[in-house]
Amino acid sequence: MAGKVDPHTGWIRDFSEIKAIFKPLYERLDHNYLNDIPGLENPTSENLAKWIWNELKPLLPELSAVRIHETCTSGCEYRGD
Repeated sequence: MAGKVDPHTGWIRDFSEIKAIFKPLYERLDHNYLNDIPGLENPTSENLAKWIWNELKPLLPELSAVRIHETCTSGCEYRGD
């Protein structure tokens, strides 16, 4: 997340709002075969990060990066570039 911190709350965005925005997307991904989801026919970490970005950015303009961790030591980050 990136943006101005609200001086009253100390937040950029309330986590409960972020959770509500992400929930429908999470439900599409969780325990599903990613290859069957349109746009994720090749679900590499990099493609997944970009796909999540494209789904969330219109709903969450403060989004600054999407991180995917395959393991504790490997993963990727997509910043919309």
